[in-house]
Amino acid sequence: MDKRVELLAPAGSLESLKWAILYGADAVYVGGPGFGLRANATNFTIDELKEAVEFTHQHQKKLYVTVNIVMHNQEVEKLDDYLKKLEEIQVDALIISDPAIIQYAKEHTSLELHVSTQQSTLNYLGVKYLKKLGASRVVLAREATKEDIEDIKKHVDIEIETFIHGAMCASFSGRCVLSNYFTARDSNRGGCSQICRWDFDLLEDDKPQQGEKPFTFCTKDLSMITKIPEMIELGIDSFKIEGRMRSIYYIATVVSTYRNVIDAYYENKLTSDMIENAKKILDAVANRESTVQFFDGYYGKDCQYYNGRLEFSNQDFLGIVLDYDEKNHLAKIEQRNYFKVGDVVEVFGPNHFVNILKLSHIYDEEHHPIEIVNHPRQIVWIETYQPLHVNDLMRMKKRD
Repeated sequence: MDKRVELLAPAGSLESLKWAILYGADAVYVGGPGFGLRANATNFTIDELKEAVEFTHQHQKKLYVTVNIVMHNQEVEKLDDYLKKLEEIQVDALIISDPAIIQYAKEHTSLELHVSTQQSTLNYLGVKYLKKLGASRVVLAREATKEDIEDIKKHVDIEIETFIHGAMCASFSGRCVLSNYFTARDSNRGGCSQICRWDFDLLEDDKPQQGEKPFTFCTKDLSMITKIPEMIELGIDSFKIEGRMRSIYYIATVVSTYRNVIDAYYENKLTSDMIENAKKILDAVANRESTVQFFDGYYGKDCQYYNGRLEFSNQDFLGIVLDYDEKNHLAKIEQRNYFKVGDVVEVFGPNHFVNILKLSHIYDEEHHPIEIVNHPRQIVWIETYQPLHVNDLMRMKKRD
């Protein structure tokens, strides 16, 4: 295969964008100062977009900007100036949901145009129509099955992008109206309040019903790590990770895990053990259960919670490597969570696979021996004879 699948990562800030690129993303998608569907994220200013373009292009990567809200007339009046600014700073593509913007952007800019999953495209006639309007890529609805993707690839010569990891929506491809109804925050204009994750009372004939757990219709997350070989062989052009509001640890972990599996596939080195280990890593960094959702053509009770759920804050992320002293075999760490002498940890980064270390000696910033590290962003040194690198991340090793 000459062309490899693109690994596309989210970024809610310049910091997370840089981590996504360093940890293996081929492209990053972000929200600008307007027209995007993450109003509560830390979106990019025009100046930050310029810096993001420079950074991604320096690393031979790409930057896509979302322009995918459901637009009202007041946005239409600002559209021309905004698109021209994005063209001027040389972003690589726009992600658009409104067909009128596709046509307008095609006529007034030279920007590459990708159609958002918000368009809910699941059939080849819809893809043909979007291509005719000027789209070069379609991000399929999250509800696409393997058969849907096969039919589209067979009938239309266009790039296809699919989600492989992240949160799902209980409404069709994110077209939710409940958020607006309950909280006056419009999910189709960037204000989703995640109503599907609320707990609800159950009523029957207007009488409260007591269940074993609070009722919810929250979906489990999406994780396609076990399906990567199958998806590559379908001819999908881009694998998309969801999560513009996620931490740098989450982004680095998810991106690097998929990067390693994708690369191993192309190098004919991918094994079932590697996939299983990758799944364990992704399960550990998530705070909700995950499944393959619609891909296999089945969507049943195992894809949602219904009767309550547990969401865990992630305590596995221990710290960031700031430096390595080769002479004294010491790594400088900026703490993120509690750890102590005797802990077994994993260190991973863009330059190597996972290193497993037992913390035998820890020193404070002035090199005095200490037993525990429990102050926010505390700077410490750990002894390790395995060379570590700047921007490596340290996490707690899960027990087998």
